[in-house]
Amino acid sequence: MRDIAEGLRAWHAAGTRFALATVVRTWRSAPRRPGATMAVAETGEVLGSVSGGCVEAAVYEVAREVLASGEAALTTYGVSDGDALEAGLTCGGVIDVLVRPVGGGHFPELPAVLGHLAAGRPVAVASVVSEDGPPGGNLVVTAGATTGTAAAAPPESTGTLGDARLDAVLADRARALLAQGRTGVVRVGRHGEQRQDQLAVFVQAFARPPRMLVFGAIDFASAVARMGKFLGYHVTVCDARPVFATRERFPEVDELVVQWPHRYLDEHTVDEETVICVLTHDPKFDVPLLARALRTPARYIGAMGSHRTHEDRLLRLHEVGVEESALARLASPIGLDLGARTPEETAVAIMAEIIALRWGGTGDRLSGARRPIHPRTPAAG
Repeated sequence: MRDIAEGLRAWHAAGTRFALATVVRTWRSAPRRPGATMAVAETGEVLGSVSGGCVEAAVYEVAREVLASGEAALTTYGVSDGDALEAGLTCGGVIDVLVRPVGGGHFPELPAVLGHLAAGRPVAVASVVSEDGPPGGNLVVTAGATTGTAAAAPPESTGTLGDARLDAVLADRARALLAQGRTGVVRVGRHGEQRQDQLAVFVQAFARPPRMLVFGAIDFASAVARMGKFLGYHVTVCDARPVFATRERFPEVDELVVQWPHRYLDEHTVDEETVICVLTHDPKFDVPLLARALRTPARYIGAMGSHRTHEDRLLRLHEVGVEESALARLASPIGLDLGARTPEETAVAIMAEIIALRWGGTGDRLSGARRPIHPRTPAAG
């Protein structure tokens, strides 16, 4: 919806009613990912796309029906059976599309969502999409201002899914997805019970994924990059050696850079959600890179190498003026002690450490823990 937000704001400002069609689930080789949105105005104008052209005509008709009835609809589109006039996906995938009316008292929270998008504030929208009941109800969830800022604001939620307890649970789940920049369907009980799954709720998160910067295009970096993508990060791999930093070796990353690592860091902004993994374990790369990285607000900075390599690295960083307080931020040797041997196992150990830092985990075995697995959070709203 972000790509058509300007047009939606113009429609709302003009008092135009419209229907909002959003891809909420996909299977197999679906043409667009969950969150893809198409809007149909009461005037007949169309913005956006849900499938790149395969089922837009059929969705358009559903949108017109939704505008006439004022009732949301959930429709499924799969592969065509060969009839050229039948709405189907030629790619062989399957998508669920939620179509909601907007305006005239319907989806009154959407203007606030559009306002958050315009201001660059993270926001998520939760909507019930259960197969055994009519879709409807929208819960808009914000993350609040960044912790520790002078103007810190508490998280908020508006709208409702029809049950206060359900709203509180889904607000918490929505914020977790928002923190990861992920959109998808979660399942809970009818009143938010965590171990039940009667209700399917689509959570559309509008936030840029946190960045993962991986320095050193080695086999371990390939495994870390794949794991980072799996966990919702925007992954960059950087190495000064073009023979190693190739698309053939790193086909899944968002950005592949051939540059000296410290120069890349000098030219790019690092925020408090960024994680940095230094996997080169070569002093000519590591020292200038870490000297800069440790002066950024990055959430996590880890460096690969043995304990002996780490001690040598600390001495070299001391020599270039890095202070003890900054060195204390360095996770080295990188990762949790899982007994990892292979690149894939090592990637799990590294990502486990990052996850534990993000959510305040201890890294201990849960079977021996005597505290709640998921600490309670204040009720939303």
